Amino acid sequence: MSKKLLISDANIIIDMVAGELVEAMFSLPYEFGTPDILYVEELEEQHSDMIDAGLQLYELSPAYIDRTIEYLQLDIARRVSANDCMALALAQQEQCCLLTGDARLRQLATTQGVTVRGTLWLVEAMLSEGQISVCEAQIAYQKMKHDGSRLPTEEIKNQLSRFNQRQ
Repeated sequence: MSKKLLISDANIIIDMVAGELVEAMFSLPYEFGTPDILYVEELEEQHSDMIDAGLQLYELSPAYIDRTIEYLQLDIARRVSANDCMALALAQQEQCCLLTGDARLRQLATTQGVTVRGTLWLVEAMLSEGQISVCEAQIAYQKMKHDGSRLPTEEIKNQLSRFNQRQ
């Protein structure tokens, strides 16, 4: 049985690296991919080990390159980067979920009918699958915040509280 593909933008990968959750992420029953251009421009220099960890690179077809350009011309896409628009187009091309922590990209994706998940969803999947403990999740979130991630503090507290109650 093949694993379900999830397409990620750069900030999700950066959160996972900062939180030291890369191994746990790739242990989930998913495959993770990103646009090849996004990887080269935003991740390769500091996160080249992501390929060995399991990150797959995908090329956009000409039709989805055109779609990326169309997105960049939309009012709703103001201040959404070309690479983020490529991640959205790739999620559409591959007919799968988009992973992003970027609020503007999330909004654009939602208007395009694409399911969007973020860092908290990924951490919750790791907790549910037993890949990490609540304590490890809490430490990972602290590391992500220390690295500059703007995660919702109240939602994190609620998530960790829910999982603490299950134990």
